[in-house]
Amino acid sequence: MTAGPVRKVVVIGGGTAGWMAALPLAKLRTVGGAGLEVTLVESAEIGTIGVGEATLPPIRAYNATLGLDPVEFLRKTRATFKLGIEFCDWRRPGHRFFHGFGDFGPPLGQVDAFSCWLRHRAPDDTSSYEDWSMATEVARRNRFAPPDSDPRSPLGAYSYAFHFDAGLYAAFLREQAEQAGVTRVEGTVTEVALRPADGFVSAVTLSDGRRIEGDLFVDCSGQRALLIGQTLRVGYEDWSAQLPCNGAWAVPSESAAQLTPFTRSTARSAGWQWRIPLQHRIGNGMVFASDFIGKEAAREELLQGLDTPALADPRLINFTTGRRHRVWERNVVAIGLSSGFLEPLESTAIQLIIDGVGRLIELFPDTSFAPALAAEYNRRMHRQYESIRDFIVLHYKLTQRDDTPFWRHCAAMPIPDTLAHQIDLFRSSGRVAIYDPESFRESSWISLFMGLGAVPAHHDPQADALPPNVLAEYARRVRATVVASADSLPEHAAYIHRQLGTPAT
Repeated sequence: MTAGPVRKVVVIGGGTAGWMAALPLAKLRTVGGAGLEVTLVESAEIGTIGVGEATLPPIRAYNATLGLDPVEFLRKTRATFKLGIEFCDWRRPGHRFFHGFGDFGPPLGQVDAFSCWLRHRAPDDTSSYEDWSMATEVARRNRFAPPDSDPRSPLGAYSYAFHFDAGLYAAFLREQAEQAGVTRVEGTVTEVALRPADGFVSAVTLSDGRRIEGDLFVDCSGQRALLIGQTLRVGYEDWSAQLPCNGAWAVPSESAAQLTPFTRSTARSAGWQWRIPLQHRIGNGMVFASDFIGKEAAREELLQGLDTPALADPRLINFTTGRRHRVWERNVVAIGLSSGFLEPLESTAIQLIIDGVGRLIELFPDTSFAPALAAEYNRRMHRQYESIRDFIVLHYKLTQRDDTPFWRHCAAMPIPDTLAHQIDLFRSSGRVAIYDPESFRESSWISLFMGLGAVPAHHDPQADALPPNVLAEYARRVRATVVASADSLPEHAAYIHRQLGTPAT
């Protein structure tokens, strides 16, 4: 059979993943400048998880690439800004640290800022590496403005992401996608037809008998994994041994008096609780391990931990952490929860959708579906999943908590060899091994290592060549600049009101 261009793409499933995939595919131009015919099939009878309301900084590039108006986005998704994540009680009860988006100051000559901080720190010094983080300092003051585009400005030394209502974001993208030519079909898939010759998916049939054919199928059906799992029988790699949490309760609550520009994660008796501030409410949830706490006890712990009154009854989500053995199989690409699940501790769910769609466009096939393309796609997605897995496991493994069976289990559990090497390398030298350069940056790993108490025994020897007086003046200047720059920014809520043209309350 002669290969030709892929012309018909069928996305199975709506929600955040489906519409995040459909819109950029609709804007893709193939051979001769022709657009793709994109059809999205979703059913109102099948709910979506929709608890992922916090994101990572690349969401900004995704929105900008698609030409989404930033003010309209802010208004329609009830978004707020996110400078990082505050971790409470993770190292030990009563301890807090912050994973800010950005670096720890400019280099001093050839020596990076973190190495300078390690070299400068006296044995009895109680100051924190976070004092050099612009994102952390701005978040402490509940302030926000976008980073300065001038790389020489100290106000360019941080990044940001968003909190938003995932359901509203999906609806916003649906509007944009339908304007771009995506055809939405309401219906439930009851049958999947495979080509006898090669087992490729040729069409899906809906409950009312309609048949939808396609060249490429994108499985955004969530944990059901209708195409990649149920139809093509691609197996699932279970990571429960390293990530024992397997359930979550989610509940919205009333807005608080202060609109904070960060996500909060608080460690609990057998898991952790999230707090995500939006313009109109707070998103809350409890991720828990059912081997260590009952579902109803976890629900009660969530409700007791809310700082504002609940607006609904908590909703239960069950999951198994892991990933598909392959996320591109034949002419099916799984994106979103159909490809795997990682608990939302570092807001990676939407990031994995963005990268899954981006790599599909980068490696877009013709109708021959060259196996090498699928192999490369799978290699890169697997590497990312495993790197994020290790980053999340790190939160649990380095705990100093021993107050409950869950935390004692986490401290003692075996971990992947890749993560063991990263921990050993950082503890011994302050250096970070990055296995996936497209995932978390070195500064993020440093934030986690240091926040969890893994202070390096040694530092980069190049820092020893810096004269003490030069290093002291550099440290004073960095700290003073961070404080003054953070103080110059507006309040987070005031900045949002100014963007929306609404009066501050």
